[in-house]
Amino acid sequence: MIDVATIAERAEAVRARIVAAGGDPASITLVAVTKGFGPEVAVAAAAAGLTDLGENYAQELVPKVEAVARAGTGHGTEAGSPRWHFLGRLQRNKVRSVAPHVALWQSIDRASLGTEVARRAPGAAVLVQVNLSGEEQKGGCGRDEAAALVETLAGMGLAVRGLMGVAPAGDAEAARPGFAWLAAQVDRLGLDVCSMGMSGDLDIAVQEGSTMVRVGTDLFGPRG
Repeated sequence: MIDVATIAERAEAVRARIVAAGGDPASITLVAVTKGFGPEVAVAAAAAGLTDLGENYAQELVPKVEAVARAGTGHGTEAGSPRWHFLGRLQRNKVRSVAPHVALWQSIDRASLGTEVARRAPGAAVLVQVNLSGEEQKGGCGRDEAAALVETLAGMGLAVRGLMGVAPAGDAEAARPGFAWLAAQVDRLGLDVCSMGMSGDLDIAVQEGSTMVRVGTDLFGPRG
């Protein structure tokens, strides 16, 4: 199992990449993505001082939240717990089980999902996920739907903080146009959060204006 010291060292390396790309680690949130790893990795991440953890699967989130709480190793804002971000595609019937634990819903891509989040977690902080690549297997609303969805979700009483996007597969440089568009859209809509950039392309994301990066492999190694 990966140890706390290794995670802390790798987190510093990620922050060094942010600096090298022209960003400020103090103003760019590092979300440690635990997808595909066991609860023990979430516990180690929290013990390493990572205050924002991200999960893609509803069935994995609750056991990880509980494991971190039992360990009492977190450095977050509430009773030592990290802030949990939900990142993956989400079915409406899964919202209820994770709602008590999610600090930021990053993958809201349709009004019906927003309705369920507003019902289970009134006033929740959310991001609108935009499909930057056009790949059907990736979640997200269309680019031309983003502004309207932001308005719709705000009308439900949700706190729309910003936008999230996933780069197309392949060469990292291919992500640049989509990242530039997302950052410009965040500014145009008067939002604060631009969540873009992962292990393979965070340098480009930072150069294009990311305020939040989602990193798994560079912190925890390859997934099994």
